[in-house]
Order: sequence, then C-alpha cells, then structure tokens
Amino acid sequence: MRILHVISSVNPLTGGPIEGVKQRGAELIRLGHLVEIVCLDDPTAAHLVDFPLPVHALGPSNGRYQYNPKLIPWLIRHAPSFDAVVVNGLWQYHGFATRSALRQLGKPYYIFTHGMLDPWFKETYPLKHWKKWFYWPWGEYRVLRDAKAVLFTSEEERLRARRSFWLYRAHERVVAYGCGAPPADRERLRGEFLVRFPELRNRRVLVFLGRIHEKKGCDLLIEAYARVKDLVPDLHLMMAGPDQDGWLATLKQLAITHGIQDRITWPGMLRDTLKWGAFYSSEAFILPSHQENFGIAVAEALSCGLPVLISDKINIWREIDAAEAGFVAADTVDGTAHNLRRWLQLDLDSRKLMGARAIEVYAQHFSIAAMAASFLNAICETP
Repeated sequence: MRILHVISSVNPLTGGPIEGVKQRGAELIRLGHLVEIVCLDDPTAAHLVDFPLPVHALGPSNGRYQYNPKLIPWLIRHAPSFDAVVVNGLWQYHGFATRSALRQLGKPYYIFTHGMLDPWFKETYPLKHWKKWFYWPWGEYRVLRDAKAVLFTSEEERLRARRSFWLYRAHERVVAYGCGAPPADRERLRGEFLVRFPELRNRRVLVFLGRIHEKKGCDLLIEAYARVKDLVPDLHLMMAGPDQDGWLATLKQLAITHGIQDRITWPGMLRDTLKWGAFYSSEAFILPSHQENFGIAVAEALSCGLPVLISDKINIWREIDAAEAGFVAADTVDGTAHNLRRWLQLDLDSRKLMGARAIEVYAQHFSIAAMAASFLNAICETP
C-alpha cells in the first residue's frame, strides 16, 4: 500500500503528531508498504536533514495558517498514485487544501485530529475559540465532514471532540496509537546520559519530558514538587523539553521562589540516545497535563518500564489506571502532589512491580506493531 501523509511541518519542535507519523511510517515500511510525507516546510530547513521518511517540502509558507499555493496543484498531480492520503492536524492550510484537491479528484482522504478538537482549548482560550467559529463552518467542519474517516487515538478523545463545536459531523474511528520499542542497551545509554548530566548521579530522578508549555502543567509540577521534596532528600526533578513560548524563565523563577532551583535540571529538548538515556536514568515519569489526546512520551516511558504519574486529562489514563502501571489524579497542584506522595511512599519491590506492569500495558495497548495494524485496518476496512 502507498500512503501519503499531509502535515503542516515535520519539525519535531511542533510536538507529538510528527513523531507518530514517523514511527508508524517506519513500521509500515518494514512491513513492505510505501510511506511519504508532503509538508509546508522550507526545503532548506535543518530538521529535514536525515529525516527518516521521504519528504516533499513545498515551503516556505505564509503566516501561522501556513498558506501555500503550491499544495493543491501538487496534490492534484501526485495524490492519484497513493492508495491513502492522511491529513495530520487541524487549523492550518494543509487540511483545507487536501479536501479541495481530493474533491476535484474524487478520491477519499483520512484525518488524524491529534487532539486538536479537545474542548480544553475552548475553555482555556475562549477568545481564540470564537475566532475559530468564523472559520469553522466553511473550513474545518467541511474538512472533517467530508473525510472518509476521522481517526481518534482513544475513546476518550473521540467523545471529547464532540463537545468543541455544536456544528459537527464526522465518520469517527478509534485506532491504536503508540511508539516503537526503546533501545535495549539500557546501561550504556544511562551511562552516557549521566556523563552529560553528572548532577543526576545517585539521585532518585523523576522525569518530565514534553514541551515547556502551559498546557503541560509545568507550573503545577514545580508547585507540587516543592511540597514533597523533603520526603526524600535525594529526590531530583528533570524537566526536559523545548521552550516554545518563552515561559522557561518564569518557571525557573518559580523554582527559585520555592528554594528548589538546585533540585531541578532543565536539559532542553532531548532526542535520540539522550532521550532514552533520560528515561533509563529515571525511576518514574510525570506529566500533569491539562490536555493530551494521547501523550507519546507517556507511551515511551511505559516502554522503558517507567511507571507514569499523570493527570486524568491525558486520554489514555483509563488504560494505565486499570493496569496499575502508574498513578492518576486531577490536573491541579493538589492532584499532582498526591501522585508524587503515593509514589514516594512505595517501597522498592512495589516500584519494581509497577515498572513491570508498565511494560505489559505498553505491549498490549501502545506498541508500534499494534499501532500499525490498527491504522491499516482503519484504512482498509472503512466503508
């Protein structure tokens, strides 16, 4: 099968969607399928160098909407040679262009919303939501309505999407989502990481890995960590991720206010071996996010045997809670502190047992094999 993914950008700084496309694509290629990407990036962009899948970059594009007049003609010329065309993400030009081009061709397309219909955005940014309403009826509503299937990564995400706009119609389908297995050389990767960050040696490390963004609950984590830090003298927090909105300085000042600046490491964005080394150097993963349709870093942590301390706004929390592979609480300071206290009160054997359960729930629900098979079923079986 020949599959074309349409996405605004393949830049890893944009978050989880491109990581899912990349990992699923690698597995599908391994199974004998062909996967390509068309994006609106500048073809000279540094993040395109050594990208593991074939990419057609049509940029540079204009504005935050990423308007690009090349995309519709490109799709009209090339889309007929693919068996499936998949739009990744909403609210930018690539979705509108795909609908326009494929309607002309009489060819179906599919959409991954990647959590971009979650009502959290409506509740948190009401002004932005009203602005989107002016675009919704003739834009994204029609893009979703005319898709052969709109793909959600959990039942929770599917149900929450219906609450964002009262004008809503879609052929909904829930598919598995996940990530590839981690590298097996745990001790080497851990050793290399600790050489880079020696302050983490002989510490009980909790790792946050994600964008430094309001949505991720970073401020909640610092406040909650300040409450529990004295329970374990050698406890250390690592907050890894890119600072896209300039919030990092404020968070560092918050840490200084609480007197915990020496017990937090800010390594920036971690990729490849450093990312896996960070997981292998930690005892648990923590993400008190206000909204996650899936949370690819959660699945990566589980694959490494890390129990996860998460909020109930991460849409896969039910699977994790049922498997007893972590702790779940509200996306508040109190909820985050509660998760931390529960973890710190466990003895070593209980922590090891929860780590084993983490690997089991990853294999059952969030592995790349399950992800690829579910995606192919959705593409092939959707009437």
